[in-house]
Parts: sequence; C-alpha cells; structure tokens
Amino acid sequence: MGEAGAGAGAPGGPEASPEAEVVKLLPFLAPGARADLQAAAVRHVLWPWAEEAAAALANLSREQGPCAELMAALAAAEPADSGLERLVRALCTPGYNARAPLHYLAPLLSNLSQRPAARAFLLDPDRCVVQRLLPLTQYPDSSVRRGGVVGTLRNCCFEHRHHEWLLGPEVDILPFLLLPLAGPEDFSEEEMERLPVDLQYLPPDKQREPDADIRKMLVEAIMLLTATAPGRQQVRDQGAYLILRELHSWEPEPDVRAACEKLIQVLIGDEPERGMENLLEVQVPEDVEQQLQQLDCREQEQLEREQERELELAPEPWVERATPT
Repeated sequence: MGEAGAGAGAPGGPEASPEAEVVKLLPFLAPGARADLQAAAVRHVLWPWAEEAAAALANLSREQGPCAELMAALAAAEPADSGLERLVRALCTPGYNARAPLHYLAPLLSNLSQRPAARAFLLDPDRCVVQRLLPLTQYPDSSVRRGGVVGTLRNCCFEHRHHEWLLGPEVDILPFLLLPLAGPEDFSEEEMERLPVDLQYLPPDKQREPDADIRKMLVEAIMLLTATAPGRQQVRDQGAYLILRELHSWEPEPDVRAACEKLIQVLIGDEPERGMENLLEVQVPEDVEQQLQQLDCREQEQLEREQERELELAPEPWVERATPT
C-alpha cells in the first residue's frame, strides 16, 4: 500500500471522479488478475479518493476467495508485511490523509484478519499492532471505524495461544472490550474494587456503544477469550460479570442479549471436565453437533418471533391529518 500523503497525484489526474476511479479499480482485484495490477489497485487506498476505494476493497474482501486475492496483492505491492503495516499506520494516525477519513480501512482490516497470515502479523508481540488498535474501540466519529476495529480484535481472539498475552499487562485487552459495554451504573464499593481502574466510577452520562452489531462483536470477542481455563479465570478476576450483568438488564436487542446470556453462563457455570478445558479444541460428536445446530436454529427463530412481537406492539408514529372542513 503506497504511502501517498494528502493531495498525492494519481493516474487519471485530479479531475477524475471517485466513482470513476472505483469502477476502474474493481476488475484489478478479481481472482486471476495480474499481481502487478492488483498491487496498483491496492495503492489507491491512500490517494485523495481513498475512502471510496477503501469501501470497495472492504466489500470485495468479505468472502474468503477475494480476501485471499487481496492479501496476495498486498504482498506483491510491498515487501515483508509492510503493506499491512502501512494500512494499520494509516488507520491509527489521525489526519493521515487530509482529503479522506479512511474509516473503511477498518472493515478492510477486519476482513483481512480472516486470514491466518494477517492474524499472525496483528498478533506479533514485536509489532505492537493490537495495542495501537485498542483505543479505536471508543472512536467517537465513525461506527464504521469502531466496528471494523472490533471485528479485527474479535478475529484475533480466535487464536487461543495468544490469549494469555492479550489478557496480560502487555496488551490488557479486556478493559477496552468491556468499556463500550458499560453504562453509568453505580456499583457498590466491593464490586467497584473488582473492576479494572478504567471501568471504575464512570460518569453518570456514560453511554454504551450505540450500534447493536458492535456490541454483539464485543461480547463475542470476550466469549472467545474464555475458551481456555486461564482465560476464563482472568476474565472473571477482572469483574467482567458485573458489566455483563448490567448490560443484560439494559440490552434491547434479543440477539445481543442472547449472546450476553451465553457468556454469563460460561463465567458463572462449572468448569468443563478434565481434558475439555479448551472450548475451541473440543471435538463435538457429529450427532451432538447436529442437535446443537437445530437448537441454534430454534433459538434464532424464537429471537425473530420476539422481534416481530416487539414491532407489533410498538406504537404507531403520529401522523398529522387534515382537519375536516
């Protein structure tokens, strides 16, 4: 990814419209396109019309095939991970491109983090990438950027071998995942002492993350961190249950509330049997897996019915009608 600053020149001249450039960009990222053309397309991300290009790249990279193609293009564009490094630097540096906000680099990075190679880069302790992303979970100006960063962190949490590092003092990821889920609740002194310092004595106007999809991803990321016994203990020790308890009482969205319930059950439930402590490595028999899938389907249907009932019970909007003459 080229490190072009604001106002950098590009093929097509300054008069070229963003829409026209995005249309030109898409064919170069199709499977089978030449690597040098893919590399050139990736460099659009930091040109003046970068936001439209980044949005196109984010949409294209949702599926595994195009995502792999884009990773290959990044590797072709820059040597030895520096393409990903420049993407992260652009995302985490305010005003990196004065003519484009670059919010869509976050969902692009989230999609790339589906790939093991991208997660290996993100989780390299020597690169300090995760630590740079964490403050963006509270980025106030763009739900696109917040959601992309949270999605990236959630994908990183699938790598259970890194959980101790993620939860430890070097990264300390949990407060950054819990803070957007916290409200203005007034805990007792005893409960307050169980919380990380950043979650204590929050102001009375503290607002939770307004986007339900982002709240769900935050809960899912914490759930992944509880996959191992040490991870579960660390999450318990940092008072996550207290934040989740209040979130569950407040949460208006049934699917987010259901995800919260599952996480709470993991935290307050009994530990798994010996040999099954790592929930990400447990081998589930095929018949049991089918039963679980059926339960998930029924649960989803139940959630949809609840949402339909809520819509039916919602008051109709007031419409001003003409007064009869």
